[in-house]
Amino acid sequence: MGQTILIAEDDMDIVELLSLYLSGEGYRILSAVDGQQALTLMETQKVDLAILDIMMPGKYDGLAVCKELRKQSGSIGIIMLTARTQEMDKVSGLMNLGADAYITKPFHPLEVVAYVKAALRRYCQLGGEGEGGEEALPLLTVGPLELDLMKMVLRKNGEVVPLTPTELKIAAKLMAAPGRVYTEAQLYACIGGALYESDENTMMVHI
Repeated sequence: MGQTILIAEDDMDIVELLSLYLSGEGYRILSAVDGQQALTLMETQKVDLAILDIMMPGKYDGLAVCKELRKQSGSIGIIMLTARTQEMDKVSGLMNLGADAYITKPFHPLEVVAYVKAALRRYCQLGGEGEGGEEALPLLTVGPLELDLMKMVLRKNGEVVPLTPTELKIAAKLMAAPGRVYTEAQLYACIGGALYESDENTMMVHI
């Protein structure tokens, strides 16, 4: 069975459209009309990635759901969908709460499919589905920072620094060659995706 994607969105036209495209790629789709239903589904279903609309009715909007999911698991991809375009929303959703990407409406469904594939690829590359017995990877050390490439855990002066998988991939790229300058396209390539025009703000928020 393919990986499972949860779509939490109160606009059923968007749910049906994304479900059509994503199921066509072999993913199993779950849907929720509000944040509470999304969290309830997460308690009983194994979900690999969640697509969350920020503006959902009820107690839990998309940002609240994102925060709860990130508390429960660091191994689930999270993509935010919203009609909002304010920069502060991007900062809140991406940096503070640990979302992997932020897509504004209107969007082309193939754009969402591309984000989903890239996010899931990052999580697999971070060892979410890896098997034991492999040779240990080295540590990257730059000043007070130490990145364990096997466990993908970043520490500063011995204290764990909580980062999303996307941020960890960027940190690994930068720490592997201290002082080198990278373009946005090069950094996007290191996290497993091609750079779209709408990705520039997303990359800067991660940085």
